Amino acid sequence: MENQESIGRLISCIHRFSQIHIAKELGTYNIGSGQIGFLMALYHNDGVNQESIAKALRVDKATTARAVNKLKENGYVYREKDSSDKRAYKVFLTKKAKKIKPKIIGILSEWTGFLLSDFTEKERKLFTKLLKKTVDNASSIKQD
Repeated sequence: MENQESIGRLISCIHRFSQIHIAKELGTYNIGSGQIGFLMALYHNDGVNQESIAKALRVDKATTARAVNKLKENGYVYREKDSSDKRAYKVFLTKKAKKIKPKIIGILSEWTGFLLSDFTEKERKLFTKLLKKTVDNASSIKQD
C-alpha cells in the first residue's frame, strides 16, 4: 500500500509544479492552469459543444462550464447555438486565442521537455504509455 500512496503523492507533486509553472508563464495572458486544457482541446477541435470538451478532458460539465466562462470573459472563446441541438452551444476560439497558440504550445512543449529531459526516447514512450493506462484505470471508476 505504501507504494500506491507514494505514486499518488508523486503525481500530485508533478501536477502542482506544472500548475505553478503554467500560471507563471501564462499569467500575463490571464489564462490560468485550469483553463489551459480546455484551450488545448479547442486548438485540436474548434467548434465543439461543451459536453464533447468535458468528455475529451474527462472532467464534469460544471468544471467545463466554469473554464469556458473564464475563457469567454478573457476574450479567448465565444459560444454559438448548436444548429443540431438548440439546448447546446458550440465553443469557438477567437482570433486572440488563435494568435497566442504558438506561445502556448511552446510553453507546454518546453515544460514537457524539461520534465522528461533525462529520459531516453524508449523511457519517454513507456512513461507516456503507463500514464495513459493509469488515467484509463482512474477514469473507469464511477465518480457519482
